[in-house]
Amino acid sequence: MTRTDAVLLAVAVAAVSTSAPLVREAAAPALAVAFWRNGLASTGLVPAALVSGRRRDVPVRTWLVAAAAGLVLGAHFAAWISSLSSTTVAASVALVATQPVWTALIGRMTGERLTARAWAGIGLALVGVVIVTGVDVHASTHALRGDVLALIGGMLAAGYVSLGSVARRRLTTTDYTAACYSVAAVALLVAALAAGQPLVGFGLRTWLCIAAITAGPQLLGHSVFNRLLRSVGPTVVSVAILGEIVGSALLAAWWFGERPSAGLAPAAACIIAGVVLVVRGGAMRPADEIVAG
Repeated sequence: MTRTDAVLLAVAVAAVSTSAPLVREAAAPALAVAFWRNGLASTGLVPAALVSGRRRDVPVRTWLVAAAAGLVLGAHFAAWISSLSSTTVAASVALVATQPVWTALIGRMTGERLTARAWAGIGLALVGVVIVTGVDVHASTHALRGDVLALIGGMLAAGYVSLGSVARRRLTTTDYTAACYSVAAVALLVAALAAGQPLVGFGLRTWLCIAAITAGPQLLGHSVFNRLLRSVGPTVVSVAILGEIVGSALLAAWWFGERPSAGLAPAAACIIAGVVLVVRGGAMRPADEIVAG
């Protein structure tokens, strides 16, 4: 991993760490928040992608993979954002952060071979997830619904980055993110209308939260992760995202008074050490999947 990739990874993790608190603060339905963060991001990316004009040799199959990633991304947001209304920020973020396990399993099934060090890093990072979650995963029916939705969100996030790593072999970051966010926005729009959830009529504070979610977690977070999929791979990206747990927990403690579990410090150490192991251990892909540049 280059120094530039490491800096971009840190910036993206910091950006997505603000997502859960901002979603919790926004007084809007889950599908509405998910739609607007993708729709607003698309309005800037689609024109940029059209102007770039570097897609003549891209096969239709690649665009279909990008569209599939968009559908999975939309489903991820629908599940995860909905979970935040039923469980704590710490529990929701920790459970959605099981993403690297599912990403590694998907990678294994598609030919990616992880080194023993990388698997150890994933395991250590997940130990950190368990520690920081602590007693935040509740047994009540209401909270259990949120916990299950967050877990499903983690599975869908793994599918999203795995599909994205395939599409990014042929598509630029701008083309891929424009296609992906646009498809996600359309899918979420249909879902919101079908569910009868309002998309407008919110207060200024909510619109400011949605704008912040779009600028930070969406454009500076997810878009940078999409940029890194080609250079560092989906497994490294997925494990690095675990750092969001610590950032979100600290923000939730300050913003909403949600006390983080006592194990936050050792959890952070486990997560950071796990990320380092995965980055240094790397993942070995079949030779025909390696793309230069």
